This record gives sequence, C-alpha cells and structure tokens, in this order.
Amino acid sequence: MTDAAKPLAGVKAAVFDAYGTLFDVNAAVQRYAEAVGPDAAHLSEVWRNKQLEYSWTLSLMGQYAAFWDLTVRALDYALAIHPNVDPGLRERLLDAYRDLEAYPEVPGVLAALRKRGIRTAVLTNGNAAMVDRAVASAGLADHLDAVLSVDDAQVFKTHPDAYRIALTRLAVGQGDVLFCSSNRWDVAGARAFGFRTAWVNRKGLPDEYADLAPTVVVESLDGLL
Repeated sequence: MTDAAKPLAGVKAAVFDAYGTLFDVNAAVQRYAEAVGPDAAHLSEVWRNKQLEYSWTLSLMGQYAAFWDLTVRALDYALAIHPNVDPGLRERLLDAYRDLEAYPEVPGVLAALRKRGIRTAVLTNGNAAMVDRAVASAGLADHLDAVLSVDDAQVFKTHPDAYRIALTRLAVGQGDVLFCSSNRWDVAGARAFGFRTAWVNRKGLPDEYADLAPTVVVESLDGLL
C-alpha cells in the first residue's frame, strides 16, 4: 500500500467520483432552502439516499436505468413523504441538481494534479448527459482528461465492471490509479477492485468496511496535494 503521507506517489491517473465528491449533492435543496422550509435538510437526505438505494437494487436485480431517471424518482419519493413541502418546487429542484456547485477546492486541485503530470478523470454513476452538463456548468471541463460514466458498463458502482471502465478508457493498470470518493461504500468497492483509494471524509464520519481500508483519508480534496 502507498505511504499515506504520499498518496500521489507513482500515481498516473487520479479518478474521482462526481456526486458528493466533486459536486455538493445538497446544493440543489440548499438553493431553495427558504422555499422548502424546515424539512429542507431531511428532504435532501432522503433524496440522496433513495437515489443510491435505487441504483443498488437495480444492480442486484441485473437491471439498469439512467441515473438521472433514478434522481427524478428519488425526488418524487422525497416530496411524497414531505407533504408540507410545496410540490411546485419539483422542477426548480431538478434544474438545480442539473447544475450542482462544485466544492470550492475542486478546480485548483484538478489543475495542480495535471501540472504534476497526473491525468484526471471522473468515474460516476451519473449518465453521460447528466454528468457532462454538471461538469460544464461547474467549469471543470478544462481540468479533466476524461469524463467516464457507468453507462458504458450498464451497471452501477460498486460492481467491478463499473471500475473497469477507467482501466479501459485511460489505458492504465489498477495500481496506477488513485480513486477518490466521499462515499465510503464507493471507496470500499474501488479498493476491492484493486485501486489505491482516497476517502474524502468531509463530514468526519466513522470508518466502515475495515477490511477494505482506504489508502489515505482526507477532509477535503486539497489534502491530496
């Protein structure tokens, strides 16, 4: 395992999860928090949790749907269990999710990695149209060498075929990749696949999956540099 004090040693490609890692998944509801009202934080939490739940259950059933469709279904569920939230906000929340804000350190970190000769890529559950728009709206396109979607494998992370996309598209070996995610389950999946991993533990959460420990834990992406 790479020395945790030097997480980039020998790395040829830094591959990032998108939602929750580069983009703040709570930003859509936060943008309309006043209109949503006191249920805003819980609405955002349910929306995200259902979005992920749908991806996992579909994968276990051997089925697939565009991640954007799951995002819409998850919001509909979240609104249904929060009857005090105006359902007329639905389209505004979806539009906000299409153009999520990147975390403040993201552009600088991506630029610094490329300066060091490390290729940068996104590997996301988001379908191609969804993530391409997010990358463009956040102004990250010029900082990335590749934007990769599990659309190519028709199965969501943590299935090994999803992570294998990065090897095929970037023409690198498993040990050449540092996979970075704020989602501990995603880090575990990437570690099981054979990637070096960085857990971006923005919320200071307790560790899980002790048998699939990350190479390094950072509080934000600039901790990689």
